[in-house]
Amino acid sequence: MSVLHAPTYRLTVGKYEEVGRAGILNERVRVELLNGKIVVKAPLGYRHATAMNRLTKFFVQRANERFIVTPGNPFILDECSEPQPDLCLADTAIDTQGHHAGPEQIFLVIEVSDSTVAYDRKDKGPAYARNHVGEYWLLNLADNALEVFRSPGVDGYRESLVLSADEKVAPLSFPDLTLRVGDFLP
Repeated sequence: MSVLHAPTYRLTVGKYEEVGRAGILNERVRVELLNGKIVVKAPLGYRHATAMNRLTKFFVQRANERFIVTPGNPFILDECSEPQPDLCLADTAIDTQGHHAGPEQIFLVIEVSDSTVAYDRKDKGPAYARNHVGEYWLLNLADNALEVFRSPGVDGYRESLVLSADEKVAPLSFPDLTLRVGDFLP
């Protein structure tokens, strides 16, 4: 007996934005486009919100016109992906260009994850790497750790390390911004 698979349709960023403008998506449901698929984002719990507040405050206080902090804003990753990471450090030029940033304008992507660690690690991480996002951090609330991914390539990030609460790290693009992982864990 043969098995039939229903055809699927991959959305482009343009079609996804048309769907949004047409009001087809419920505005109260947080979604993003990744690899042509509309993905419903998990609700934000207390731990997630607390970590986001701490990260946002840390980076905003240190931006000094060197970068823009974009909490929850989308960027165009490729033709079929418009993710909405929890936080990005982006080139200041995105404020005046009239459209979302591209991967070449993103210095660092941070995802804060409690219940979506597998998705953030296995789906979003490789998509960021394929599109040359230079550095990706996954603040893993389930394990109280920060997973750092660097050196992107078509097969994923070539460098990765897991840091515990007592360890320190700085973004590659801003080595003067050293932070202690535990300061961002709720």
